[in-house]
Amino acid sequence: MNDRRAGLERPHMGYGLGLRAEHYDEVLAGAAGAQWFEALTDNYLDTEGRPLWVLEQVRRDYPLALHGVAMSLGGPDPLDRAYLERLKRLVDRMEPAIVSDHLCFSRVDGRNLFDLLPLPYTEEVLAHVIERVARVQDYLGRRILVENPSSYLAWKASDIPEAEFLAELARGADCGILLDVNNVYVSACNHGFDPREYLRTVPAERVGQIHLAGFTDMDGYLFDTHSRPVSDDVWDLYDYTLSLTGPVSSMVEWDADIPSWQRLVEELDKARAVAARRAANGGRGETG
Repeated sequence: MNDRRAGLERPHMGYGLGLRAEHYDEVLAGAAGAQWFEALTDNYLDTEGRPLWVLEQVRRDYPLALHGVAMSLGGPDPLDRAYLERLKRLVDRMEPAIVSDHLCFSRVDGRNLFDLLPLPYTEEVLAHVIERVARVQDYLGRRILVENPSSYLAWKASDIPEAEFLAELARGADCGILLDVNNVYVSACNHGFDPREYLRTVPAERVGQIHLAGFTDMDGYLFDTHSRPVSDDVWDLYDYTLSLTGPVSSMVEWDADIPSWQRLVEELDKARAVAARRAANGGRGETG
């Protein structure tokens, strides 16, 4: 097994935004507001083209995170070797600060389902995902972060709470966690669990990045649409998260109905303000 010990550090990169084509020109011109960028890995796996050129320019000037949606870490199919080869080439070329994907499955019988589907949380599946994450990390030669999903349905077979499953995965595979605070809130509302208990269960020392985003309320059922501002309840939960983790590289995701660059920066400034208040109040330490 490759030595990933160097990846244990958790550098605080500050406050970032998603790198989206709508704002390429502004980012390349040096628009202020973001300290780092997260790129959707699967949009940059081609070896040539303008998107990859843009990514190289951004990587020259900013820390970079690569966030994927196609590893299918919990899937029944074998890991896609061709996909991992393309990913490794991109990682080696860009040397990102963070590489991440989701706790889900997205491929069955060789077919991409174009969705991030929830797993049954059982001991058998936990062992399966631990083994696959460890193999991915060994192949890439680095630790990855695994993101908690938003979910709308649950498997009857599940007998481990999601937060416990994620915690055991992180320890068993020696990986990190991309903690999506909006996803915690969305799933908590949809399934009726306590989001703060969830956050207390997640090993804080494993959290290497935080996502913030907006959801859509469909008559009391929440959908993680990334199409609107972060809700007040999610900001409160972000503050509580920081009381447990301390400062963590945080970003705002906005992937549909994308607003102006300045509007995105205004949303990101709210994250800065929450973190500043938390630091002023003593940093870590649970709040009511």
